[in-house]
Amino acid sequence: MQFRKLSYCALLVALLFVIGCGGGEKPADETAAPAPSSSAPAGGGNAYDASKATATVSGKIMFDGVKPTPVKLPLTPECKQVHQGSEAVDQSVEVNPDNTLKDVLVYVTVGADKWTYPTPTTAVVLDQIGCHYEPHVIPIMANQPLKIRNSDPFLHNIHPQPKNNPEFNMGQPVKGMESVKTFANPEVAIPVKCDVHRWMQAYITVMKNPFYAVTGGDGSFSIKLPAGSYTIEAWHEKLGTQTQQVTVADNETKEATFTFKAM
Repeated sequence: MQFRKLSYCALLVALLFVIGCGGGEKPADETAAPAPSSSAPAGGGNAYDASKATATVSGKIMFDGVKPTPVKLPLTPECKQVHQGSEAVDQSVEVNPDNTLKDVLVYVTVGADKWTYPTPTTAVVLDQIGCHYEPHVIPIMANQPLKIRNSDPFLHNIHPQPKNNPEFNMGQPVKGMESVKTFANPEVAIPVKCDVHRWMQAYITVMKNPFYAVTGGDGSFSIKLPAGSYTIEAWHEKLGTQTQQVTVADNETKEATFTFKAM
């Protein structure tokens, strides 16, 4: 009996020794992974957070030649009423007072495919106001929501005619109506028309990356992007496309000026 008690005590002491010395260590396959490098792209893997970009490509889109004469639109009675006697003109070639071009899409075509980009959840708005689509050129990321709104007090319909995405034709007869659509496949550029008011025209461009801009009333653009070498394209609905190659470093700004000649 005395021997059995001694055996139990010895076994208990040995067990406590093992727990105290070895219980705090992890097996080799459970060793904590090293902390990620601070230079790794945000989001891990090939994902890139475009808000972290510090390089900039900026410039202006110039127009060379005689400015086109604005073409008056044949407004229907309801459209004349919302314009209250003011003229409405065709938006296809709008030259600013300083001979720059409005509504030119500038975007990266080559150099950004090494990363992936999160789909924005904030909707881009395409409005119908004063018998025009606003804005006239609408860049949007693939699968980003597009909110389509009718701000006029009468019927419009929205009829995009894509090649790489499903076509739809949707009516909005009441002021304030909104619908949300998405486009899954990159495409430059999808014409949008209104079958009720034939002059209404817009272009939706579905982008693979977030590095793009559309010129406004001063013809300028500015794109933030990661340091690297890129092909930048300027697209205009009537005057065609132009490209430039640019290499830009972090915290550097490079200028890229495009000049489109009159037709």
